Amino acid sequence: MSVLSSQLALYTFVIPFDWKEPPSPLLTAMPFTKIASEFDLPAVNEAKEMPCGDKLICFANVSGEIHAMENTCLHRGGPLGAGVIEQGKVICPWHGWAWDPKTGEAQAPGAKVAVYPVKIEGGDVLIEME
Repeated sequence: MSVLSSQLALYTFVIPFDWKEPPSPLLTAMPFTKIASEFDLPAVNEAKEMPCGDKLICFANVSGEIHAMENTCLHRGGPLGAGVIEQGKVICPWHGWAWDPKTGEAQAPGAKVAVYPVKIEGGDVLIEME
């Protein structure tokens, strides 16, 4: 056995078997941020704008399930949080585009706004944003 091959053999035993690569920063989840109290959420089958940092987020309560998505309609910039819920979709108050609050997709092909994970803990509404 050459010196090089014996050194390589040594290194294969020095590295622990449970060693893992550090997580990629692209795969690391962002922390959840408190937005409001649970009592501030929209009523069932209603939408509402709520501030998050320097932007407004559309919160939609679809049959008791809370969703958060970008507040600006891609059609003409209407405020989605000022819209209504019809058949599980947020309807833009300006021109009637229907947005799915679960996926962020509209009826127009390729039209999609960002959606954000929401959770409620201890009466606080938390959102995970980029």
